[in-house]
Amino acid sequence: QVELVESGGGLVQTGGSLTLSCVASGNINSINAMAWYRQVSGKQREMVASITRYGSANYGESARGRFTITRDIAKKQVDLQMDDLKPEDAAVYFCNVDLWSGGTRGTYWGQGTQVTVSS
Repeated sequence: QVELVESGGGLVQTGGSLTLSCVASGNINSINAMAWYRQVSGKQREMVASITRYGSANYGESARGRFTITRDIAKKQVDLQMDDLKPEDAAVYFCNVDLWSGGTRGTYWGQGTQVTVSS
């Protein structure tokens, strides 16, 4: 089994910052990539940022220039530093990890952490 546990969500004022963290645990052989997605109720889940095991990062348009994704493969952890938050950033943020477990490659999701931005 693989488990992803997210932390760091909460309430922040417009222009403020938050850091989300996600730690993977369980029967993990290796990690290929880690990412953060977000979803607003009634809308599709969108990719916020992703990063490969080698550190190559990619950002969604809404995150570019304000958010920074980092990873520590040894700790099986991915963080998302979010700066200059806007009300439209409010969503449930989900951690996503592409990994090998027990000889099988799969994608796993965390349970989500709520980010609320007050105007």
